[in-house]
Amino acid sequence: MTYCVATLLDTGMVFLADSRTNAGVDQINTFRKMHVFERAGDRVLVLMTAGNLAVSQAVAHLLHEAAVDPHADSVHTAPNMFEAAVLVGEALRTVHQRDAAAFKDHGIEFNASFILGGQIRGELPRLFNIYSAGNFIEATEDTPYFQIGEAKYGKPILDRVITRSSSLAEATKCALISMDSTIRSNLSVGAPLDLLCLRRDALRVQTHRRIAADDEYFRMIRSAWGESLRHAFHALPNPTI
Repeated sequence: MTYCVATLLDTGMVFLADSRTNAGVDQINTFRKMHVFERAGDRVLVLMTAGNLAVSQAVAHLLHEAAVDPHADSVHTAPNMFEAAVLVGEALRTVHQRDAAAFKDHGIEFNASFILGGQIRGELPRLFNIYSAGNFIEATEDTPYFQIGEAKYGKPILDRVITRSSSLAEATKCALISMDSTIRSNLSVGAPLDLLCLRRDALRVQTHRRIAADDEYFRMIRSAWGESLRHAFHALPNPTI
């Protein structure tokens, strides 16, 4: 299982992904689910993946191959983020055309989803949620974040806190709390985590950190948030029953 979350803010973007995969309780491994395409001063695009690992790795491979081919249409040459999202969808459909029948023959669901976000010179930062069919939707003022993977446990804090006016620091803290809630409730999601921040119009990666389970700030967040919730719970009056 996977949990990835990305937020679109007036000041920039925050991306957070776990790295745990499992094919049963005794087959747990670590694979990065965040891919970065950067041409400093021109564009930064971040792709996060969830679902079948073979599918998501194949899609990422096609995108990376195209990015180093001077004659190919790629995320490095796309004129805008919408067209970059189209390229991700096309890569996903290419993998589906090649592998879907074999998956079906073996009783395996062809399942993958992606978050693509970033900024290309000449336009504002944009964020897309790309589905298994290769179609996608874009984040709006009313929906400033996307999640993929095991989304339900980390959603409440995002709904209560994140707005387009949130700062990068606030959004990072909220994403980490969202991740902690998911890790506590689902053993198939876990550290190390990939955290990446983009400041609007910088056109380069602001922060990219690998967060281990023993990271000092993340441990503080996990402890303090749990304690704060317990205090809030006990401060509420009990119902009359």
